[in-house]
Amino acid sequence: MTAPALPAAVAEALVARHGELAAISEPGPGVTRLFATPEHLKALERLRAWMDQAGMTTRVDAAGNLIGRWAADPAAGEAAKVLLVGSHHDTVRQGGRYDGAMGVLVAIACVEALAAAGTRLPYHLDVVCFSDEEGTRYGTSMMGSRALAGGFDEAVLDWPDADGVTMRDAMTAAGFEPDAIADCRYDPARLLGYVEAHIEQGPVLEAENLPVGVVTAIAVGSRHRLTVTGTAGHAGTVPMDRRRDALAAAAEMILAGEAVAAAGDGVVATTGKLEVAPGAINVIPGAVTFTVDLRAPDETRHDDAHAALVTALDAIASRRGVRVQMERIYRSAGCVMDPGLRAALARAVAEAGYPVRELFSGAGHDALSLHQVAPVGMLFVRCKDGVSHNPAEEVAAGDLVTAGEVLLSFLADFAPPTTG
Repeated sequence: MTAPALPAAVAEALVARHGELAAISEPGPGVTRLFATPEHLKALERLRAWMDQAGMTTRVDAAGNLIGRWAADPAAGEAAKVLLVGSHHDTVRQGGRYDGAMGVLVAIACVEALAAAGTRLPYHLDVVCFSDEEGTRYGTSMMGSRALAGGFDEAVLDWPDADGVTMRDAMTAAGFEPDAIADCRYDPARLLGYVEAHIEQGPVLEAENLPVGVVTAIAVGSRHRLTVTGTAGHAGTVPMDRRRDALAAAAEMILAGEAVAAAGDGVVATTGKLEVAPGAINVIPGAVTFTVDLRAPDETRHDDAHAALVTALDAIASRRGVRVQMERIYRSAGCVMDPGLRAALARAVAEAGYPVRELFSGAGHDALSLHQVAPVGMLFVRCKDGVSHNPAEEVAAGDLVTAGEVLLSFLADFAPPTTG
């Protein structure tokens, strides 16, 4: 069997919509579309219009997730279950146009192809556009998918953004319902699974000249906020051997994190945010706050790296006469893709005429939330130079169409398991 082709008009729209959606952004390089901002809401409206045009029944839930349903064939009856497909439409600051959005647009294209063929499936297909996966505004990842999985932590509703606006207030102003987030949860007994197409965000597929690959698992990861406290002082009068420079200590700690990761097998560590106080050119820094994002292929390697990092931080702090406090603000246990969905995606890739390349994801995805309540599977799509979270993020038009056709093939062949 060969993979079905997207109708020409659907393929053209799939490519064009990435540019149209990318134009909905804060001013500046790349795409900046943060949760519950005007840009976020405008993009939500545009995506909903495309879902409506495709023939889906749409709704926005209390957490701001947009859900479009392509109803099951009536022959499936009331027993029809639900398969979720999609991704997210929020971004990092100055990110790219494909991370997250591609998965939503590819899923909409598949429904348009099904509608053009007059095809209904033996299950309800819910295309989901998660409201907040990146966590850029409030520092909590996968808020939207956690709500669908019933794992949303209501404590984050009181977290402020950089301007002091709490998540609760931002959601209320956007027309969402923070006090009803518990109602977003899908009944696990009704779920067949969750499948997501996403850019690889790495260089493997491009290096092997493959447009798509099948994901095997997602990394274990944690995020930490570190505070280093020294003593502020005059830049010209405090001798070098008398200083307790918080920034110099933090710099050494950041490099220690890099060294710990380099010594691990598949471990990566990143510092992406740093704040210095008092922040004057002629004052020795007295306090520094910075972040560490630590990821590894499994729990053992992650925890070993974490322990090594803590040991290194304590040694640096002691030697430099500063204090260091490390607070974990996020932890993901990672997940393994469902064997059945993984095999079905592999068949769809083969039917499209490509070798099946399986690969591991070092990045987190909404599948991490959904795997708590349903089987999950992921399709990776090649991106230029492996670049992501960057305005230079790029996916070839042909690869977008290939992703759509592979997902469409998967959907057409997928059969809910029988019971009884």
